[in-house]
Amino acid sequence: MKKYMIILFTILGMIINAQNIKVKRGVINIDGVAVAKINNKSNEYTFMDLKETPIYTIEFVDKSILDSIRDSYIKLNRVYNRDKTLELDYISPSAFSGDEKSAIYTCLKSFKIIDEKGINIKKLDEIFTNAPKRKIEGKLKEAYTLRNKIDKLQLEVNYVGEILSKGKRVGYFTNLPVSFGSNDTIMDKTFVDIEIYDANNKYIGKYITTTKQIKTANGKSFTLYREMSGRASLLKYPTYKSIVERVVIMDPNFIKG
Repeated sequence: MKKYMIILFTILGMIINAQNIKVKRGVINIDGVAVAKINNKSNEYTFMDLKETPIYTIEFVDKSILDSIRDSYIKLNRVYNRDKTLELDYISPSAFSGDEKSAIYTCLKSFKIIDEKGINIKKLDEIFTNAPKRKIEGKLKEAYTLRNKIDKLQLEVNYVGEILSKGKRVGYFTNLPVSFGSNDTIMDKTFVDIEIYDANNKYIGKYITTTKQIKTANGKSFTLYREMSGRASLLKYPTYKSIVERVVIMDPNFIKG
């Protein structure tokens, strides 16, 4: 009985202390009281006091690291002191919240630089003095490690489908479409697989356009992009360079740094 009473009072406490946060015509309200203003341009949100003096900005960054693995974070910057920009994690009130709600929610709940009195300049400066570290874990951390290794190879695919590493020819694609462009995404589903060979004409692997799957000569297979929700759904189709990058991971003997 005591356990249930503790849970009940905890829930009641959360309800009583819950803040009612709303944004109307660019004005941020907490429990019906205007505390700050916000406007946005593209992915950047500017936070202002009620006199419309810009105080700081939050820019949303969403980038591909490797294959369909993406990294999403924010850049925090003070308007009155731009010597330093912070890259930070953000939080959202729900999985379906837009960038504006996520930016405001992060400021109130995570950074606590907005409260019932408005924008807390002292708290904002404290964050820049002792910036919280980003939590990069699991697949994202592994993707960054692999990305660093791949970048050192300086991979390119030229206009005729040759694969270059540090400017040197190390392989090539075959069965390319007539309209091939080295920076194109592979959208067309073809019955003939796109194959990869090394500079000595040794077969390395192939990309199956119907399944977005790579199969290498050493028996490994990997699906580059799957149907996903959210921003990642925009990346259903790989570039020729991204295929080479994944093949290098699957077969380290293909290109050695």
